[in-house]
Amino acid sequence: MTPTAQTRVITLLGDPIGHSASPEIQNAAFEDAGVDGVYVAVRCGPDDLQGFMRGLARAGGGGNVTLPHKEKAASLLDVRSEAVRRTGACNTFWSDDDGRLHGDNTDVEGFRRALRHFLGEGGRDARVLLLGGGGAARAALCGLLEEEVDEVLLYNRTQDRARAVARRIGGERTRLVSVFRDLENEDFDLVVNATSLGLREDDPSPIDIGEMLHRVGAAMDLVYGRHTTAFVRSAELAGVRACDGLEMLVQQGAVSFERWWGVDAPVDVMRRAVQRLQPA
Repeated sequence: MTPTAQTRVITLLGDPIGHSASPEIQNAAFEDAGVDGVYVAVRCGPDDLQGFMRGLARAGGGGNVTLPHKEKAASLLDVRSEAVRRTGACNTFWSDDDGRLHGDNTDVEGFRRALRHFLGEGGRDARVLLLGGGGAARAALCGLLEEEVDEVLLYNRTQDRARAVARRIGGERTRLVSVFRDLENEDFDLVVNATSLGLREDDPSPIDIGEMLHRVGAAMDLVYGRHTTAFVRSAELAGVRACDGLEMLVQQGAVSFERWWGVDAPVDVMRRAVQRLQPA
């Protein structure tokens, strides 16, 4: 579809943004769905974030926010979703007819959808080990609790960060692990890597699943790249079914699409767009 004066501009705001696959994914979805929009990535500093978000939204557009601006974006909203309130982060914004700036954290619902796609069901009554203490861990913990897991054990190398996540989101079903060795010989239905380990090809796994844990049902990495992460390799070597973060990338993008356009996202098209970006 050729852009016109009526075309909605949807923008990814962050720094850096050159590595992002979102433009390819969203533009493929826009074309397939027949919506009149174009998705572009714009490098944006913290002082410019408010102007970009409000200007785009008032012009009828919207967008995504990526690192390092998700927490600041949450503070700029007029209307916050429950996911934004719980995590303190916003990655998707748009405007309503009154010009108010709305925001959501689609990582939460994206995680839930990716989890169901991976497992074939939700995580109800599961015992989960969640590794990490940043934004991805907050979104995953929200999603896990909404899926009604039985218990989440949360570990992060920096205990203060893990404690802050648990205090903000955790509730009675979340328990902090202060010493890594306390996990030895434990059984988990699911292990989730929400750390940044795996972004680089030479990164180690945050845990040796086969060496440290007694039994693991499945392993889910929220990191993705043009390589198999060490976490996924560790799980597969232990005979554990594993996946990387590509499906969550697709699913959180699908939720964003639905917030902007009010129709179901063409998830299969978005998934194929991701696959085309991967090496053969």
